[in-house]
Amino acid sequence: MDTHSLATDALTTAKIQLAAAHRIATIHELDEGIDNHFTVTVPGKDGQYLVLPFGIHWSEAKASDLFTFDEQGRTLEGTGHVELSARCIHAPIHRITGKRVVMHTHQTWAVALNMLKDNRLLPATQTAAFYCDQIAYDDTYQGTADTLEEGERLARLMGDKNIVFMKNHGILCAGDTVAQAYRYLYKMERVCRTQVLALSTGKELNVLSRQVIDAVLAPAPEESHPREERERLFFEAMMRIVDRELPGYRD
Repeated sequence: MDTHSLATDALTTAKIQLAAAHRIATIHELDEGIDNHFTVTVPGKDGQYLVLPFGIHWSEAKASDLFTFDEQGRTLEGTGHVELSARCIHAPIHRITGKRVVMHTHQTWAVALNMLKDNRLLPATQTAAFYCDQIAYDDTYQGTADTLEEGERLARLMGDKNIVFMKNHGILCAGDTVAQAYRYLYKMERVCRTQVLALSTGKELNVLSRQVIDAVLAPAPEESHPREERERLFFEAMMRIVDRELPGYRD
């Protein structure tokens, strides 16, 4: 297969996976209809990003809907115009961190936790222990993102982590693949929900010790499914569900 064919196949795969991620998010109730944004770097073209046109409900996203934009807000391929906040948040994060996929939502339970003055994710469950060290916290919400400087600030805050808790705002997850970034997003909603529910009892949480957290994070002696494979298998399973329940995203 020649280089052009490989690039075409990679782009088609990226579009299908990104369209699927939007529809999967509606199944998991992580969406706000037409608002919020997922972006993917165009394979082989740094500085160019795929996004869903504003105005399309996430449940109806199709691969053919996705268009390419750059940090200046220009539409390079396809039809649509990138929403200002999507450009200002996502493009600098892609550029500065090198992450190929960036997902930002106002999903219910993550927002609920980020409404609290103390919004830190507590390692009080096994799942939370896996992720608590991967979170950066943005405690300086100043309003909607309408400048590239805001995205640059968030990128510097993120550093080498994959998740940002945005106080009074939402959550941002990034990764090297759509499967990885989406799994972060999904897992964060689950652990935020369990923490908020536990806090609602008014009783003290049993937070795991650093020793236990390190034991949870340590590689298993005979790990049959490494992290990358778990991310892929989860996303492929969800794509099969979407093929049954919300078909059409591959078009």
